Amino acid sequence: MKKEKNINKEEELKSDEMAGETPSDEVADSTEPDKKADADAQEEEKDPLDVALDQIADLKDKYQRLLAEFDNYRKRTLKERAELILNGGEKTITALLPVIDDMERAIANGEKTDDPQVLREGMALIYQKLMKVLESQGVSKIETEGADFDTALHEAVALVPGMGDDKKGKVIDCMATGYKLNEKVIRYAKVAVGQ
Repeated sequence: MKKEKNINKEEELKSDEMAGETPSDEVADSTEPDKKADADAQEEEKDPLDVALDQIADLKDKYQRLLAEFDNYRKRTLKERAELILNGGEKTITALLPVIDDMERAIANGEKTDDPQVLREGMALIYQKLMKVLESQGVSKIETEGADFDTALHEAVALVPGMGDDKKGKVIDCMATGYKLNEKVIRYAKVAVGQ
């Protein structure tokens, strides 16, 4: 009887091989469900406390990584801010260097000439160049001529009485020009106001 069973199994194996299956496939197929079943059984056998401890350890690891990442971000932004403070004016200074060169040339040439008109023209050209550089950096003058007195732009240093009703509350004279940097007042215009 045993011989018949062995012969039957051998015939099945031969027919399976002819069909394209190998005995190793059968072995692999039969062990995979067993492995899955063992893994499921182990998960079911795990104590809920162990599962909770694993979750806590995982969350702790994520928290520590996030904390380290945030600390690196904070350090990087502090370093970038310090660099901006130290080197923030670099663009402006670089733009002003040609004006300084012009001033040096004007001083050197001023010693060679006695004509005051030439010196005045040179000073005017340098002034115009400086104003263009400042405008390119976002600096603009606060206009005061004929303007209404505005405390957001002007600083009253004198009140001029007896100017008439049409000059009351108006800027009469400007003692020091005011400037804005990108629409923010960096120096108020010092003005005399009609009373």
